[in-house]
Formats: sequence, C-alpha cells, structure tokens
Amino acid sequence: MNFEYFIAKRLIKGKEHKSSISTPIIKIAISAIAIGVIMMLITVATGVGLQRKIREKVAAFNGHVLISSFDNNNSVESLIPITINQSFYPEFTDVDGVVHMQGVATKMGLIRTETDFEGVVVKGVGKDYYWDYFKEYLIEGRLPNYGDQLNEEILLSSHIANRLGLTIGDKAITYFLKKNAKRNSNPYIRAFQIVGIYNSGFQEFDETFLFADIRHIQKMNKWKPDEIGNFEVFIDDFDSIDQKGQEIYENIPSTLDSQTIALKYATIFEWLKLFDLNIIGIIGIIILVAGINMITALLVLILEKTPMIGILKALGSSDWSIRKMFLYNAGYLILIGLFWGNLIGVGLLFLQKHYGIVGLNPETYYVSTAPVYIDISYVLVLNIGTMMLCLLMLLIPSYIISKISPTKSIRFQ
Repeated sequence: MNFEYFIAKRLIKGKEHKSSISTPIIKIAISAIAIGVIMMLITVATGVGLQRKIREKVAAFNGHVLISSFDNNNSVESLIPITINQSFYPEFTDVDGVVHMQGVATKMGLIRTETDFEGVVVKGVGKDYYWDYFKEYLIEGRLPNYGDQLNEEILLSSHIANRLGLTIGDKAITYFLKKNAKRNSNPYIRAFQIVGIYNSGFQEFDETFLFADIRHIQKMNKWKPDEIGNFEVFIDDFDSIDQKGQEIYENIPSTLDSQTIALKYATIFEWLKLFDLNIIGIIGIIILVAGINMITALLVLILEKTPMIGILKALGSSDWSIRKMFLYNAGYLILIGLFWGNLIGVGLLFLQKHYGIVGLNPETYYVSTAPVYIDISYVLVLNIGTMMLCLLMLLIPSYIISKISPTKSIRFQ
C-alpha cells in the first residue's frame, strides 16, 4: 500500500473517534465545499436552461432562419409574396443540418368584441407547419387542423383571450385593412373560431400572435395559392446558427434575403450571452471561497499534527511525502463536500425541473418558471474542476511543512 495514503487513511479514521481543535474548522470547510457545489450546479443548470428555453421559444414563433423577399424591409406584415416553387423547398438539401421548412405569412388585424378590441398579428400557417413546440404551450382545447379545406379555426394566446374575455368555442371577429383600398372602404372581416389557447410564457409573442389558416391571408392579399410571405427554416444545432444562416443565404436566389433569429432579435441574444460571463464569474468566486476555507482547514491540520510531522521527518520521510499525506487528507474532505453538494444540488434541480417551484417574471425573463437543464457533462466538469483547483490551491500552504524543524516540532504542544 502507498505509504502516504496509508498514513492519511489512519489520520482520517482517527478523527472519527476523538474530538480535536480542527473538527469544527473541518466541518466548516466541508460545508463550504458542499454549499459551493450546490450554488455552482444551480447557477449552471438555470443559466443554461434559461438560454435554451428562450432560444426554443423564439424559434417556435420564427424558426431559426427566415427567408423572405428583399422588398419586405423587415416589416412585421408580409408585404411582397414569394412563391413556394423553389429549389430548396420543401427539402433544403444543399445545406446540411436543415431539419424542417415551412411557409407562413403575417397580416395585421384587429379583434373586436362588444366591449373591447385588441390589435394582433395574424400568422397564417399551412399543412407544413411544425406544431411540436406548441404542444407544450397548449393549455386549453386543441391545435388547429388546416387540411385540404379552408377553415376558420385559430389558436389564440391566453393573454389576448383573457383581455377580451374569449374562450374555447367563441367567435373572434377580426378586421383587416384592405391593401391599397380607397378611403372609407369597408375592411375585411373574418369570424374565426377559437379551438385552442396557448401560453408560451414569452409575453412579447403571446400578446401579439394569433395563428390562422394561411389561405385567409392569401385570399385577402389577392395572392396565388402558391404564394407565401416567407419561409421559416429549422436547423438541428443552434450553436452553428451563424454558419448555417450564411450557407442558406448563399444557396437561395438573389431576389431573396435570409436572416437568423440571432440577428432579428439581437437584443435578446446579446442579453443571453451575458449569462455566460455571469456563470463564469460566479463559479470563480465560489471556488475561491471554497479554496480559502480548505486552506484554513489544512493549516489547522498541519498545526495540530506538528509533532507527528517532526517524528516522520526524524524517521526519514521527505517533505514532499508528508505534504502528500495532508493533500490526501484534504482531498478526502473535498470529496465529502462534493458528495453532499451533488446530492443536495441535483435533488433541488430535479424538484425545480418537475414541479417548477421557483417562478420568474415573464416580462423580464420571458419565462414564468426558472428552467433547468441538467447535463452529466456539466456536473462532471464542475466536480473535477473544483477538486483540481482546490488541490492546486492547497499546494502553497502545504509548503509550510518543509519549514518545520524535527527537533522543535517533536516537543511542540
């Protein structure tokens, strides 16, 4: 058996059966490691979880890359139609990583009831629309079914429904201005039927969008059946969105423009990037505090075991050999802190993930509950990083062992 490990093991077992001056300090150090791990796990899991959830919600309403006519000038409403008869639709085979494409169109409208009214953006979608995101957001009713026949089914947000006092089965009388219409001309009127109510938690979108059959917009705008407002493209890896956005732009006709959601909603995504700096800063501070606590505990251990150090030196042990004994001991204490920190931290994260105990203000954070993303790789990196950094920090105070004189330390009380 390794000599240093054997002595360290005896020291560890010996402390369990007797009280010493170092006991409370060691407990504080272990608690600091455990609390630090808990805070780091929560910081990373909620920070990354919030980034992923917000990206997912923005993509649910826009796709990852939007393809439209240059003449639309970033207007919320689809002004210039484009044909769906494109070489890249419905399968964008020229760019790897594209998993889905859909044609949509938008038009400004006004829902009016007997007592109130609300401005909306009606998003026209068809049979190719990717509804998977909205299965999670659906809170009442069902998703619309836009089959072969034009119908009046719509999906409305709970925000708009509550403001107007509407519910499942109600008619939503919606008015639309005629394009290039003469003054005092009557608007288009559609009596939509609410079949589903959603709540994405992203208030900026919930207070704006209503989903209807795209053929209503085509008919009101006097477009052809094969004309749409823009394409929405979904990719399989958001981290490569800038690269894929450029590849898509290079593989579409010169009359069309493309834009990633990272550019369209630059303010939101720049805000999300700040989370990375916050996470790194918090982890750095926590590891520093935990390391300082371990340094204190190690110094107390060295002070307490000074006579033993003198005896080992007198018997011929080298300074590095004795330092290794105390580093083994410190490593054991760090492992105890990591164990309890992981147990409590991961437990809290699972509770939040499945029960949503901690809520957030959707107006500020775009989500109603704190999202959690748990990945074993993050947990392993945090644990290994904490262990290595703490041990590296302990190398410096352990150097004090080389300064201890055997003759003086044996008589030390």
